[in-house]
Amino acid sequence: MDPVTTLKKFLRFPSVSTDPSYQQGLQDAQKFVTSHLEAIGFTVNVFKTDLHPIITATRGTNPKWPHIVLYAHYDVQPADPFELWKTDPFESEVIGNRIYGRGACDNKGPFIAQLTALARVLTAEPDLPLRITFIIEGEEEIGSLSFPKFLEAYKKHLEDAQVILISDTFSATENQVIITTALRGLIGFEVEVTGAKTDLHSGFIGGAVMNPIRALTYICNSLHDENGLVNIPGFYDDILPPEPWEKEELKRFPLTEDVFKKTLEFNGIGGGYQGEGVKTIVPSRAFVKITCRLVSNQDPEKIANLVTKTISERCPKGVSIKCKISKDGAPYSVIPPHKNFSNKQSSAFLKKVFVSGEKAIEEVFGTKPLYLREGGSIPIISLIKKVTGLDSWMFGIVLPQDTPHAPNESFDLGMLEKGIQVYEKLFYQLASKV
Repeated sequence: MDPVTTLKKFLRFPSVSTDPSYQQGLQDAQKFVTSHLEAIGFTVNVFKTDLHPIITATRGTNPKWPHIVLYAHYDVQPADPFELWKTDPFESEVIGNRIYGRGACDNKGPFIAQLTALARVLTAEPDLPLRITFIIEGEEEIGSLSFPKFLEAYKKHLEDAQVILISDTFSATENQVIITTALRGLIGFEVEVTGAKTDLHSGFIGGAVMNPIRALTYICNSLHDENGLVNIPGFYDDILPPEPWEKEELKRFPLTEDVFKKTLEFNGIGGGYQGEGVKTIVPSRAFVKITCRLVSNQDPEKIANLVTKTISERCPKGVSIKCKISKDGAPYSVIPPHKNFSNKQSSAFLKKVFVSGEKAIEEVFGTKPLYLREGGSIPIISLIKKVTGLDSWMFGIVLPQDTPHAPNESFDLGMLEKGIQVYEKLFYQLASKV
């Protein structure tokens, strides 16, 4: 299997999960993943959902073998705005040492690294004493809406699994890998402010009634203080400060702790006339989309209640407000069990994963990994931990300059090959009895 050729083909399927017009691209991406897993000897099943299927694939049946789980997703973000791309986002093109296309680094490239490593290992050692379960979903970019129902049905197959391996996180540079130890949780809101039943003539009515856009901007402005901190009573109450070992790790990385702060962000806002020229109205409604990124020990339900209560209390007179929770996921953290700073009991196998992973990374990249929190979110990781007890080893091969979710998303082909090599070494080590 040539990883670059395989990735180029994979990127040409426009598997945008949030837009129904891309349904064919999602189906084609799912079939592509299924066929490649079957080609390297996996037994594949497709779990039907209300939206996009979840693929499970397994190999190895000996109960004495270690059992590991690999997670990835085949859906991607929308490519808009198309005019800012220097290549066609769904054609895939190699320029220099990078491959460009929507999904190149998030998450199709890292998945191909996992797949290629397995293809190489299983070709060399078909009877590798390692049970492997792949879980590849098609809704990660829209909050993994079908995953809870799937996990409830599938959890019996994970009862003897020992770890999840993930490459959907960042590293600092091409020479400094990061093993992510925490992901932020996420909760989203859709807020709508409504005034009159219809748009009104601004000359006759303007100034006499509360404009929903003005009301909404007042509410949004009130949610942060002058220093940019979230201005919601109780929002920060449950946050745990970084541990001493985390501060020591941060000293090895040229970023401040501010990078990892909890946030409340506005993701989209609208209302009134959006066409060319001017239309003199007082709009009947305005809306905003808001997300909150949560850190360890922040509870999504509690934060949801605090945010909706605050928004409702700050709504001006003369308009009504609706606040709908659109998505949520709890934060996740793991303490590397092989380090001196770990005072928690972990399984011997989880410790083996971290030890073997660190050794493989140092051999391939020439430097030891950093163990740091990340600002991103993978909502299903905390859910899997809650339902099955499984912890995750998160190996980042995506770089900041890869610009996931933005125009001109790309993936460094050097990171692709090094990621493959790390996974090869790791699979061999996890299958060994040493």
